Amino acid sequence: MTQTLLIDRSADRVVATLNRPEKRNAIDQQMIDALHALCAELEAEPRTLILTGSDGVFASGADIAQLRVRRASDARQGINATAFIRVNELPMPVIAAIDGYALGGGAELAFAADLRIGTPRMKIGNPETGLGIMAAAGATWRLRDIVGEARASELLLTGRILDGDEALAWGIVSSLHAADALLDAAHAMADRIAANDPLATQHTKRALRAARSEHPAIELDLQAELFESPEKERRMTEFLEKRARR
Repeated sequence: MTQTLLIDRSADRVVATLNRPEKRNAIDQQMIDALHALCAELEAEPRTLILTGSDGVFASGADIAQLRVRRASDARQGINATAFIRVNELPMPVIAAIDGYALGGGAELAFAADLRIGTPRMKIGNPETGLGIMAAAGATWRLRDIVGEARASELLLTGRILDGDEALAWGIVSSLHAADALLDAAHAMADRIAANDPLATQHTKRALRAARSEHPAIELDLQAELFESPEKERRMTEFLEKRARR
């Protein structure tokens, strides 16, 4: 059976490449299962995750052939939604490197990332209503947080597809890169993350993901833990010694 998710591991990051080029990387059950397995690995051994596509496509959507035969009981299982929540809640940051189509479930997987970068030729949006269904794997609540209620409503209710320049202007991606430089840009972002304290990064992500009602208490508790960490002492001492030598 073809590997639907190609995984390249290193000490501080994992690159996961969606790999169904014959189906434009449509997300099927096998890919969802592979994402769950990868999440289990990264929950146990936290590292930055880079999600990317292959053959000039991030993910064209969920697999329509599988969606067509699903019924109410399948919808209530949240097959894709559950996997994307798990991706979003990984301890370390998730970077989506988007080239070409990121539609439907592909867009929702990208929305689950902490950081998104793209190419000028990317196409992102949620055309589900044109197929008689709705975006139900995170777009109706994540997209509102990303672009605001008015723009989220326009995208989801009209099925509008944005190109790279529009996605950048709307804040869906933070930067655009040539297709052949996209993965390098994702690695450069991962390098900056790797230079920082992993625990401080994890705590910052936890605070970012927390509900407004949990603030500021969650920040104070997490900061209290960091104030007692040996790494904080080491890094601050190094900073002060370096400044003293100037």
